[in-house]
Amino acid sequence: MKAIKTAILYGFLLWIIPFIASVAIFPLKKSDPLFFQSLMTVFSTIAVVAATALYFRKIDGNLREGIFLGLVFIAMSLFFDYFFFIWGPIKMSLPDYIKEIGLNYLVYPMITISTGFLLSYKKTL
Repeated sequence: MKAIKTAILYGFLLWIIPFIASVAIFPLKKSDPLFFQSLMTVFSTIAVVAATALYFRKIDGNLREGIFLGLVFIAMSLFFDYFFFIWGPIKMSLPDYIKEIGLNYLVYPMITISTGFLLSYKKTL
């Protein structure tokens, strides 16, 4: 909440970096779909950890800020995905989107909230 512009910037980067990675490894989706999905999970997790660390580097971290950041990250990813995967050129069905992509975004608030909690907890020690 303290740095909404920064959260939005990192939210966009959090969406675009794994997207670019997926384009680069897209041939794997047909030849080895499980490996493709595993790699995408790794890329997304690295991106969210990096974005969270960069955000909290300049912000006084706490649980409330972690919740805010997780909501921004999820909202932005779902927003961009809607225009590309559901409504846009890919035109996935909503159930397919949720199974293939959408559920992975639950990792984002898990990481941001736990980071905010740990930063809050650290202050009490």
